[in-house]
Amino acid sequence: MQLSLICSLLLVFPFYFTDHPLAMTLIILLQTLIIALIPSTMLPSFWFSYILFLVFLGGMLVLFIYITSLAANEIFKPKIKYILFPLISTMILLIFTLLIDKTLLSSISNNPDLQSMMNKDYYNESTYTLTELYNTPTKILTLMLVCYLFLTLIVVVKVTNIFLGPLRQQY
Repeated sequence: MQLSLICSLLLVFPFYFTDHPLAMTLIILLQTLIIALIPSTMLPSFWFSYILFLVFLGGMLVLFIYITSLAANEIFKPKIKYILFPLISTMILLIFTLLIDKTLLSSISNNPDLQSMMNKDYYNESTYTLTELYNTPTKILTLMLVCYLFLTLIVVVKVTNIFLGPLRQQY
């Protein structure tokens, strides 16, 4: 967890030096990935982290489309010196953390999700809770949610027109 927080803080430094909107979006996306992975070290299952990342990714998708409409034809040339510093410092911190903190390796190896994948034991508690989602009390709610999402998808596709939007034009 400390390594994730350190990596998250190290990603803040290149954000100050970038002036291109797409580079800033990429840094924010990496930041959300690291922040979504932090609860996975504290919880026995990765489902919360996965859903948190998907929600962040949905918001970032809208932001990415907006930013690409603003900076449609701007050339993106990443500066190596701003990328190299966080990369090298993250690698050094990772090596030192793995060498000094032996509990980090033991917490990774004691994760129940990883052990079930290694043992090929797919019928554990997390699959039991997943099957409860589709059983009698909640199956109507789940079916209504799927129908609502499908209807929303159809409406969004019909409302949007590729030729009238602020998206990039292809030449």
